[in-house]
Amino acid sequence: MQRITTVGFDADDTLWHNESIFRLTQDRFRALMAEHAAPEALDARLAEVERRNLALYGYGVKGFTLSMIETAMELTGDRAPGRLVAELLAAGREMLSHPVETLPGAAEAFAALAGDYRLVLITKGDLLHQEQKLAASGLGEHFAAVEIVSEKNASTYERVFARYGTGAAQAAMVGNSLRSDVIPALEAGCYAAHVPYELTWAHELAEPPRGHPRFAELASLADLPAWLRALS
Repeated sequence: MQRITTVGFDADDTLWHNESIFRLTQDRFRALMAEHAAPEALDARLAEVERRNLALYGYGVKGFTLSMIETAMELTGDRAPGRLVAELLAAGREMLSHPVETLPGAAEAFAALAGDYRLVLITKGDLLHQEQKLAASGLGEHFAAVEIVSEKNASTYERVFARYGTGAAQAAMVGNSLRSDVIPALEAGCYAAHVPYELTWAHELAEPPRGHPRFAELASLADLPAWLRALS
C-alpha cells in the first residue's frame, strides 16, 4: 500500500450545505407554477431541461435559474408572465447570496489533517460563486490548491493530483457524490471516501462500489482522519 500524500475534497454538500438550498428554491418554483403544472410534471420537466443544459451552462445556481426560466416558458407556451420571470431571477439572486453554513466535523477534520497531508479542493460549479463560498466558509486557508472544474472524471483527478500531489495512486478523494467524487476517482487510481449528505441531486446518484479495496463510506467528515491513518 502506498502512503497517502494528498487529499482532495469536494465542496458543495461535503464541506457546506448546498442541495437543501436548491430544494427550497424548487419548492418556491412549484408554488409559482401551481396554475400551470402539477408538481410531479414540473419536477420532471425541470430535470430534463437541467440535463439538456449542463453542457451549455455547467453546474451551479446560474444554470439552475436559467433552467427554471426555460422550463416555465415551455410549460406556459412561451407566455410566462414577466412577474414570474422576475420572481425566478430574484430566487436565483437569493441563492447566490445565501449564507454559507459548514457541515459538522469539517473544521475538526481539517485541524486533525493539518501538516500530514496536502489538501486540495476539487469542485464543480460557477467560478465566482464557488470562490465566494470558499472565502465565506473560513476553510480556504487549509488548501494548498483550489480547482474549480467543469466536470469531474478520471482524467480530472489524474491531472489535479499529478499537478498538486504525487499522483493519483497516493491520493484520496472525499465527497458526497458517488457519481462525481468517488467512481471517477477510483477509476483514476485514487482512494475514495463517500460522505453522504441528507439530500442528493438525481444527476449525482450512482451505485456504491461496495467491495472495492480503495473505497470507504464514512458517516461524517469526523471519521476521515482515522480512515486515512488506517490506510498508512
